[in-house]
Amino acid sequence: MRRYPTSPVPDFKISPNESPKLAPRTDLATLKTLLPYLWVYKWRVILALLCLVGAKMANVGVPLVLKKLVDQMSITPSHPQAMLVLPLGILAAYGALRLSTTLFTELREFLFARVTQRAVRTIALRVFRHLHALSLRFHLNRQTGGMTRDIERGTRGVGSLISYTLFNILPTLVEITLVLGYLVTHYDIWFSVITGVALVLYIGCTVFITDWRTHFRRTMNELDSKANTKAIDSLINYETVKYFGNEDYEARRYDDGLRRFETAAVKSQISLSLLNTVQSIIIASAVTLILWRATQGVIDRKMTLGDLVLVNAFMIQLYIPLNFLGVIYREIKQSLADMERLFALLEQNREIADKPDAMPLVTQGAQVRFSHVSFSYETKRQILFDVDFTIAAGTTTAVVGHSGSGKSTMSRLLFRFYEVNDGCITIDNQDLRDISQESLRGAIGIVPQDTVLFNDTIEYNIGYGKPGASKSEIVAAARAASIHDFIESLPDGYASMVGERGLKLSGGEKQRVAIARTLLKNPAILIFDEATSALDSKAEQAIQSQLKEISRSRTTLVIAHRLSTVADAQQILVLDHGRIVERGTHPTLLAAGGLYAQMWQRQQVRQDEDLIGAEAA
Repeated sequence: MRRYPTSPVPDFKISPNESPKLAPRTDLATLKTLLPYLWVYKWRVILALLCLVGAKMANVGVPLVLKKLVDQMSITPSHPQAMLVLPLGILAAYGALRLSTTLFTELREFLFARVTQRAVRTIALRVFRHLHALSLRFHLNRQTGGMTRDIERGTRGVGSLISYTLFNILPTLVEITLVLGYLVTHYDIWFSVITGVALVLYIGCTVFITDWRTHFRRTMNELDSKANTKAIDSLINYETVKYFGNEDYEARRYDDGLRRFETAAVKSQISLSLLNTVQSIIIASAVTLILWRATQGVIDRKMTLGDLVLVNAFMIQLYIPLNFLGVIYREIKQSLADMERLFALLEQNREIADKPDAMPLVTQGAQVRFSHVSFSYETKRQILFDVDFTIAAGTTTAVVGHSGSGKSTMSRLLFRFYEVNDGCITIDNQDLRDISQESLRGAIGIVPQDTVLFNDTIEYNIGYGKPGASKSEIVAAARAASIHDFIESLPDGYASMVGERGLKLSGGEKQRVAIARTLLKNPAILIFDEATSALDSKAEQAIQSQLKEISRSRTTLVIAHRLSTVADAQQILVLDHGRIVERGTHPTLLAAGGLYAQMWQRQQVRQDEDLIGAEAA
């Protein structure tokens, strides 16, 4: 079994007030991160590199054979009958070298194809897994459109970097080394000097100008991501845009991003034209000087026509790929810039990580205990203060309070989306920080206030509670959630698509799908996070009875705003500004005449006013 590299995670925190920032990386750091993914297939890499060297040796051998052919067929005083002899051996060698170049090149491509694709696949999968492992804080601050574009460009950049480096840059360097070695050992030193100086100037100018214009490319990437983020965000909130008639406003925001991108792209193109001009001047000057020295050598009878053909062939073979070296180097820099943000995502701090010796949760009744828990999203604004209570196994505890009092924060802490600042949370006396997150979340089911569904079928969304569940299990869960008859009435039944975020279903239908999904999961602990607050009274009553049924004999935490939905709870906690100010059953809290009684009275008055208004209408 192959083991892929895991890079260490740096210890830094994301400020809760800021969007996730991607730490800047050097090109060397990016390459160091990539190389281990390639070295997993080290034998394929080594064989591919040997094929690369073989292809270039054969390619350099072609001009040598061509020189011998021209010299043998040239009519000179010493060889007056040269053209009457057919050099079959040289012709065969010429054909064999040409064929060998192609064969070695294709064999190299064949050997390296799996290395490249597996590296891209492994990196993309690792980033995907890492994003799911990051904290809720990160995902609340991220911008989906820009991040997906970073991942897309980064994975594409991996393939591009490997292709350009191993199939273009390295072969060119090998060929340059072979050609310079031959020129030094067989001809006047000036051939090597001219070639070497031209190469140094060419590479130096290419690197300098390309590095100078790299920031234009990075600016383009950032502006492209921002424009894409605005477009995705606007389309996701399509209904809101239509409600307020802000189509033109959204178009202006999007066009502003495109305008900035256009400006950066024009600057990038101008700098590219400058680079191409400088490269062409260097190449034209070098080739002209080389041909001048070769022609002078033939005139002085120090070189043969074959030598002239050889030098000219060397220059063509050398400068044609070298002419594209600038383009390739720019593409490599672009790929590195694209990969920079991809690998920076891998370095985002997970914030919530399992201990090395974390054990799976073992439930024996699933008693939940909040022991003197304090928590704050930000250091300057504390949310919970010394929250202390126990949910006995198999009982229901309700948490009520005004908006912003910290009710939903308790469910997030129970799922361990965040770490508590003080105190601890236990399930059957097992601290959440000592158990694996996978087993913890496998033991908890939630029906949230805002049910978000995948843009897939109803069957898929219900089955998401238990991946791999059979159709009969999904149907049984739908029946228990009283949604089976509705699904059967649809033209496509369980294969009906629910649309983006489930927008094709009503609020009550989405809630029933969420209930069915939770029932299929069959958790030991249930959380109802204001599960009916967005529904009308009729739908609320219908779903409330189902919630009571599925919570029977399970440890249940109900977070509610409407007090009528929690009157039957064995324990009611009244939360005010992050503190438990009252606790007890519904009758005892009413008799106490405190905050709960005041909230109950206000809600009863509001319900009476709504009823009177309905009757009047």
